[in-house]
Amino acid sequence: MPPPPEAAPRQPLAVAVVHGPNLNLLGVREPHVYGTKTLADVNRAIEGEAAAIGVGVECFQSNSEGSILDYLADARDRVDGVLINPAGLGHTSVALLDGLLGTSKPFVEVHLSNPASRESFRQRSMIASAATGVVAGFGVDSYLSGLRCLCNFLVRQRGVAE
Repeated sequence: MPPPPEAAPRQPLAVAVVHGPNLNLLGVREPHVYGTKTLADVNRAIEGEAAAIGVGVECFQSNSEGSILDYLADARDRVDGVLINPAGLGHTSVALLDGLLGTSKPFVEVHLSNPASRESFRQRSMIASAATGVVAGFGVDSYLSGLRCLCNFLVRQRGVAE
């Protein structure tokens, strides 16, 4: 009897990290709210965490909703999930929700600050109800925790699919 066929090697997980409008101003914009870390600092922390857990990440930032939607549509064939800080778009954009749903990938919403403790218009998220989870209020750690949680979810999802 021939030996059983070898299972195809698992591909490492890949996650798109999307930073919304004005996050390019981190470190100078309202540091009392968002902290003093720059976007480059945030991306380095994310890349370090991803390397530590064996996950590939690609980071993208735009102030343009259309560019973010184009990126999501393009990335959907390369990634297993999306980690997104939608910034102000999270409170206003049905198009962003549709773009995330269009990827057919799980996504986690993250925020540096805690929108629930801020102005009333920031307390509603257009995308949270469709997100796998939301992590907010922990500064850069929101991204790192969100990444770990998303990857744990994706690993469990892979196990169910096989």
